[in-house]
Amino acid sequence: MPTIPQPTQQEDAVLAATRTVSTVAEQFAELKENAREMLSSRSARDRGHFTPAEDEAVRRLLISYWQLRSATLATIYQLYEDVGRGNVTNPRLFLPGYAAALVLVDAARFLRENFHEEPLLRAKLNEPEPNFGIPADVYETVQSSLTGVTHAWKLYHAAQYFQENRAMLEGLGDSDADSAEMFAIIDRYGDRLNVRLSDYAGARVRYRLRQWQTFFARDLCFTAMYRIQKLAGDLMADFYVKPQHQPQMPASVKAELRSHLAPGDVMLTRKEYAFTNYLLPGFWPHAALYLGDTDKLESSRLKQEPHIQQRWERILSCDAQEPSRVLESMADGVHIRTLNSPFRCDSLVILRPQLSPEEIWEALSRGLHHEGKDYDFNFDFSRADRLVCTEVVYRSYDGVGGMEFPLTRRTGRLTLAAEELVRMALDNHQFEIVATFIPEKSDSVLAGESAVKNVSPLFP
Repeated sequence: MPTIPQPTQQEDAVLAATRTVSTVAEQFAELKENAREMLSSRSARDRGHFTPAEDEAVRRLLISYWQLRSATLATIYQLYEDVGRGNVTNPRLFLPGYAAALVLVDAARFLRENFHEEPLLRAKLNEPEPNFGIPADVYETVQSSLTGVTHAWKLYHAAQYFQENRAMLEGLGDSDADSAEMFAIIDRYGDRLNVRLSDYAGARVRYRLRQWQTFFARDLCFTAMYRIQKLAGDLMADFYVKPQHQPQMPASVKAELRSHLAPGDVMLTRKEYAFTNYLLPGFWPHAALYLGDTDKLESSRLKQEPHIQQRWERILSCDAQEPSRVLESMADGVHIRTLNSPFRCDSLVILRPQLSPEEIWEALSRGLHHEGKDYDFNFDFSRADRLVCTEVVYRSYDGVGGMEFPLTRRTGRLTLAAEELVRMALDNHQFEIVATFIPEKSDSVLAGESAVKNVSPLFP
């Protein structure tokens, strides 16, 4: 078997961040277009209230904004936390972080510019949306924080670093398509930051400037990255607890869970204190589809299928030290990842479809057709070009062996929450619970009936 070059942790982080920022920028542009269409109609403003259809349209706008904002903040924060501390002088780390910050600022300014003088729409955007975990007054809070002078000042060093090193950064774009894409986003939205020293007056600012220059003079790249990450941390603190929490299960627990896994299993995970929620609220917010280890995949019929042969190098190249693979949709899109990805959590439950081995391989083949697609921050199950995490499960299994899923309409969108998969398993309907680890209930992995009893109290 030919040796497949293994990407470094830093390369993986830059690639994931670039994918996420690119998708977020594209979907923010769509959100802005939808907002313009909404503003072009004066029906609700003239009558003084929204019809149910209009209400759903406004709330979809808020949900999309909230999810895009959360993913952007998570990207900025994790880029620095994962690899930035180890090598803060790498400009390739800076580009996606700065591009993400500018996309965030542009979207916030756009909504503020267009909704500030629309009290009816502003009031609607400040209503809570419990189906997607959005609290009350989020619009006002987010807008005032992101467009305020204080937070703009935190990005000053990033803007300064970009301008002073523009030629070098352009050179990265000439040789690296990912860097070129980030550079284009920065160029597109750079003027939205508009940080000027003249905006800040008094000895207090001059003192802070001298203090920061003294402390960070040794490395302007570090200063730039640190300020971007600090902005993300401060904004996340408005709504999330402990954004610095790094979810991880003990090695012994992961080894035991691994022994229970079989190809086709669905893993539902929970991260405590998560600062972003990529699906619906509830105890189990995320899903991943287990493909199997590379040896099993090598000997399966999957390798013979043309669309999987095209992906075979990606299946092998994830990580030579970790042979097990999953298909998982996260903010950077639907990708083949190692088992380390879903294992990076605090709690996990394994569900097994009640299908024959041949039916399971059929489902995995169907699922892999979607590898490489973008994440869908609009949660629209009616379109298949973008998928959320549970949609990977849905589009892999629905119709195979008679399986059907209970799609639920939430705010005008058909959705499938991860918790609904657990409910199916508790009812012994199309899935069964194989094993689970929930540290607040037990410090060990539970299997079979013990696992069912461990999960049941979470669903009154």
